[in-house]
Amino acid sequence: MDHFPIYLSTKGQRIVLSGGGEAAMAKLRLLLKTQARIDVFSPAPAPEITAWAEQHRLTLHTRALRPGDVLGAALFYAADENTAEDARTAAIARAEGALVNIVDNLHDSAFITPAIVDRDPVTIAIGTEGAAPVLARAIKADLEERLPTTLGT
Repeated sequence: MDHFPIYLSTKGQRIVLSGGGEAAMAKLRLLLKTQARIDVFSPAPAPEITAWAEQHRLTLHTRALRPGDVLGAALFYAADENTAEDARTAAIARAEGALVNIVDNLHDSAFITPAIVDRDPVTIAIGTEGAAPVLARAIKADLEERLPTTLGT
């Protein structure tokens, strides 16, 4: 087992994400379910990200990430969909003490985000060490179909 599964408390924690496209939105859809304070850095964010900022669900900075922007963050996601920019922002985040995930880059990430079945407060995480994401999604779909949406209550 290369990745140890844990559930991280996000209440009051700061999570920073760099990126404004599809990869960023996929991560943000999950992160917005938490109680974390979310900062997003993107010179050209998707309209959905801008809307979330206008709804005060996250803080949007319409510029590229710079040194000092990740200080105090527990987690950092590089979701720029550009290898060079992901490497640049991840290096800043590592230097500033955050755990780093580079979307679709298992090798350079300190942690991975599993497939998640959310029946709050029941949460099921499905991981394959990054080796079989299609299988993880299939297991997730199967569990979501089998478990009632009211399971948590």
